[in-house]
Amino acid sequence: MNAFSYDRARSPAEAAAAALNTPGAKFIAGGTNLLDLMKLGIETPMHLIDVNGLGLDKIEATSEGGLRIGALVRNTDLAADPRVRRDYSVLSRALLAGASGQLRNMATTGGNLLHRTRCPYFYDTNQPCNKRSPGSGCSAIGGFSRQHAVIGVSTACIATHPSDMAVAMRVLDATVSTVRPDGSARTIPIANFHRLPGDTPHIETTLERGELITSVTLPKPVGGVQLYRKVRDRASYAFALVSVAAVVQPDGTGRVALGGVAHKPWRVEAAETEMSRGAKAVTDRLLAGASPTHENEFKLTLAERTLGAVLAQAKG
Repeated sequence: MNAFSYDRARSPAEAAAAALNTPGAKFIAGGTNLLDLMKLGIETPMHLIDVNGLGLDKIEATSEGGLRIGALVRNTDLAADPRVRRDYSVLSRALLAGASGQLRNMATTGGNLLHRTRCPYFYDTNQPCNKRSPGSGCSAIGGFSRQHAVIGVSTACIATHPSDMAVAMRVLDATVSTVRPDGSARTIPIANFHRLPGDTPHIETTLERGELITSVTLPKPVGGVQLYRKVRDRASYAFALVSVAAVVQPDGTGRVALGGVAHKPWRVEAAETEMSRGAKAVTDRLLAGASPTHENEFKLTLAERTLGAVLAQAKG
């Protein structure tokens, strides 16, 4: 691990300004992803800004009837909150499907949204990777691609986003609140927060340099049966081959977002108009234009069958 300096921020605006003005600076909270990447030499920050003392660890009701979740709320606490379990159970289910209990005790809401890909070529510094080293190439294209994206890919990257929580946030239409280095606030719809790879897969979100996530807001509860189903190679502590976050209303309408298939949580609202026609009709539109490899084309069928199981469960 390379040497680095360390400081504790006293306010969100101070943290954002320090990140902008200090070369090679990174925020650190739970550190469950960043520290691993530092040990492997993938992330090499020259300065760490500890944001744990900023008081962003509360879950509060909003005047609109939703919930504001501080960026430093730990995954364990968020999953266990009675309001989340009652009104946003898809989020609680998604959180409990991720990582291990020990990691959930440390991982934060803001950090989970910024979780970097688990592509093995990204983690292997001996292999070319445009996400790790822009312009070096993508080893996954033409390599072992079973776990990789099938839609929204580019010639520069076919990695997937690893977060379970983010898929649930996407189906719930959450918004991400931030503070910029000049102290101004910004609100970003979750649909616009993560980017597709294009020619710049190393730029993963729409955050500006130094911008700090302060909270995530859930809108007023939408009701319905809320489910999260994750299909993976082993029963625990594994990332999704395909995951489905769904909200199904009594009249058969609803919302669907997929994980494990794209560079970001994948939702196409137009596909949800097909909910009454069943899983195949939904996934045909949801995954229209997919570009799988011969090793991961099974994900198209797996997504349809997983959604079918979710819809069947929702109907009781």
